[in-house]
Amino acid sequence: MKKFFIIIGLVSTSFAIFFTSCKKESFEEFYRDPSTTTETTIDKQFAGITYDFRELIFPSYWNYFVILRTTANRYVQAVGWQNEPNQLLPGAAAVQDRWATYYKGLAQYKEFERVFASEPEEEQEQSRIYYLAAKILFYDQTQQMVDLYGNIPWSKAGSLNANPADYTTSYAAYDKGEDIYTIMLDDLKVISTELNALTVPPVVMTKFRTQDIINGGSLDLWKRYCNSLRLRMLTRISDTPSLSSRAQSELAEIVGNASTYPLVMTNDQNIQLEIFDNTNEWYHSRGFRDGIESWNANLAGKAMIDYMIDKVDPRLPFMFEKGALSPNAYVGLDPTLTTGAQQQLINGNSDGESILSIYNRSTYSRNQNFPGIIISASEVNFLLAEYHTRNGGDALANDLFEKGIRESIAMLQQIRQGSNNDDAPAPTSPTSTAINAYIANVGWSGNKIELIARQKWLHFNIIQPLESWAEVRRLNYPTFTFRVEPADLQKEVPNRWMLPSSEITYNTEHYNAVRDQDNVNNKLFWDVN
Repeated sequence: MKKFFIIIGLVSTSFAIFFTSCKKESFEEFYRDPSTTTETTIDKQFAGITYDFRELIFPSYWNYFVILRTTANRYVQAVGWQNEPNQLLPGAAAVQDRWATYYKGLAQYKEFERVFASEPEEEQEQSRIYYLAAKILFYDQTQQMVDLYGNIPWSKAGSLNANPADYTTSYAAYDKGEDIYTIMLDDLKVISTELNALTVPPVVMTKFRTQDIINGGSLDLWKRYCNSLRLRMLTRISDTPSLSSRAQSELAEIVGNASTYPLVMTNDQNIQLEIFDNTNEWYHSRGFRDGIESWNANLAGKAMIDYMIDKVDPRLPFMFEKGALSPNAYVGLDPTLTTGAQQQLINGNSDGESILSIYNRSTYSRNQNFPGIIISASEVNFLLAEYHTRNGGDALANDLFEKGIRESIAMLQQIRQGSNNDDAPAPTSPTSTAINAYIANVGWSGNKIELIARQKWLHFNIIQPLESWAEVRRLNYPTFTFRVEPADLQKEVPNRWMLPSSEITYNTEHYNAVRDQDNVNNKLFWDVN
């Protein structure tokens, strides 16, 4: 994995950010909030975009406990949980908080655009790398928003700084999700071409390496990020009637020109935020441990455990711990049991010991070096395997499928080896024989799209559940069984989230224009299967 150092800290009630090439400073020295800014620069505003989106990238209490615990992690049964009334209806807190955090980052991005445009043309040309990198990150986060909500205010959103005298004119109309995807894909293709020809002045590159806490100033990694994001998005719309022709053409172009369109193919090319100083206050405040372990949010689900046991998955001890009352077997919580039966299993004996397995605390929740994963080599290899499967390249698809599995196993080992916690003893690294046996157990026959989908699901697990949920909706694999009660208002996994109540209250006019579409059972434009 790439080894550049970042330190992010929380000091009192104000945020601070530190970089290895800088002395300790308040984060305000790097950027100012758009609502209070008096003076800023391109590089500081670029750092601000990354900082405002950090909660959607780094594992944190807010993201895991408030948002993912009761939504995507359940929808794809990446976890086990105790059944409760209306459990398939997205919670208002999750919907509102995810929305608000994205738009905070969007406002920061729009301020960055304003600052960039206000600079002299020569400065814009020299600092072009900031503009391209900012767009890639912003489009990545926007793709996730469209995949959650469908139509969202976008092209006209974040304009408050342009209308300070009348905030009512800043409420934005909704853009169609399909249109947003189209604009972003158009732009990402241009960005990809521009990055190949881009020359960054040394003085700008020195500063960019400092402010770029995603790729450490590596142009190669930004190219791979851009093209891998394109690969993900083009694959997602590949069956959409209005966009399928375009998707197939551009996918073929990317797949057939590796030197022109490099992708994230190995773990050392993974796009992620890494923490190397876990002693700072921000780490402890992010509450990754509490976010996963509170309210039994780290319970293993039966579907995932059973499949991994059946295929003798070498990732099993890296991902899960056995229950204290079941030291010789992994046991996942069955979602079809009654609430009472589940409660008995969760409670266990009088000492609180249970037979149920949990996510490995030393790999995940107590690992203070756990990275914020954005795009991984496994995801890309599985996407490529799907492409070749659908286009007659079976042998190459098989190779990429196996590579995706190997990279996933290796990535999980690297994450565990980087942990500073040993509450769960470190598992023995799997031998090449064990890995080969697992690949043979999984096989490469029958429904190969289902095989690929299941490996994506295992790889994403609780770390990228939103991508996992999007792929499950698109491919309809794996399939899951849920317990539904007669009184439940929502009796099936939703196809999208409802819009937050803040839109109904404050953006009433524009919300009314899309009110009829605001239904969790309406499919997104790319969900055509």
